[in-house]
Amino acid sequence: MYFNANKIIKKRIEFATSHKDNKLDIAYGIDKNFFLGCAVSITSILVANPNLNFSFHIFTNYINDDFEKKLEQLANKYNTDITIYLVDDNNLSNLPTTKNWTIATYFRFIVADYFYNKIDKILYLDADIICKGSLQELFTLQFDNNIAYVVTEKDSIWWNKCANRLNEHKLSSGYFNAGFLLINLKKWQEININSRALKLLSDPDLSKKFTHLDQDVLNLLLLEKVKYIDRKYNQQVSINYELKYKSNVNCYSPISDETILIHYIGPTKPWHSWAKDYKCSQYFLNAKSASPLNSTPLLSPITTAQMRYCAKHKLHQKKLFSGIICYLKYCLRKIKI
Repeated sequence: MYFNANKIIKKRIEFATSHKDNKLDIAYGIDKNFFLGCAVSITSILVANPNLNFSFHIFTNYINDDFEKKLEQLANKYNTDITIYLVDDNNLSNLPTTKNWTIATYFRFIVADYFYNKIDKILYLDADIICKGSLQELFTLQFDNNIAYVVTEKDSIWWNKCANRLNEHKLSSGYFNAGFLLINLKKWQEININSRALKLLSDPDLSKKFTHLDQDVLNLLLLEKVKYIDRKYNQQVSINYELKYKSNVNCYSPISDETILIHYIGPTKPWHSWAKDYKCSQYFLNAKSASPLNSTPLLSPITTAQMRYCAKHKLHQKKLFSGIICYLKYCLRKIKI
């Protein structure tokens, strides 16, 4: 078992339209649950940066004709390059996963392996990130012998908790969110990050400590080898935090004018039907309207957890009838389980 891109990538589908130089390569690692999010994320970057050139790379373990067609339309509409890499994830099946962290979280390691010796750097983004500002600065950042540019997660209280949980006191000085990684591919390979990560993740005793899986591992392996960039490049937003506020007067508003990348963390995503009425979701919805997926409906709740959150949000939004219906569906599903 190894993050070897040459052995894992089964198929490559390319929509190359721009043929321009001075591009920033941006990669995503997704499963089918993030199709809509990924396409809208790409659209948001293109809409917010009309004068910059990009090449997008999507690593996924599943593809269907509709999503493939929509990506081709997206590439043509915005004169950009999009490549799909179909991944065989069988060799990764023994790695730890959770309800919220699927096997696709490990595709970022395949990304790093695939692009080594092809390009110098790549920006890895989670597919639940929306762009609302210029990425110009990322084209010219110098690594200064560091492996990556990253953005801290939460605050020093959280860093200390992570330091204690992972038994590494140096993490109390900073713990980053792996949804944004501007990677120096040469240094990543030199330090042998992939094989070292695999070793840690495959150790059953060590992996028990990893509540955030590869993010925990990367924080350990990249310790003191990263440069921190402003939080405007990974402003985390949890739509479920909206439930804490009783009205729009004192609403949840972590997004500022300076924010460039909005990261929708947590189980409720802006492509879920019960999230559409919140102000923080509008950035996603605006980008969706500018994409070939404009007419694609937002996703309805499928799992019990989604039904529960749907009910909570509907009731919070004073949509009593639909909230009660969703709650009843949740209860019926729980009974069947």
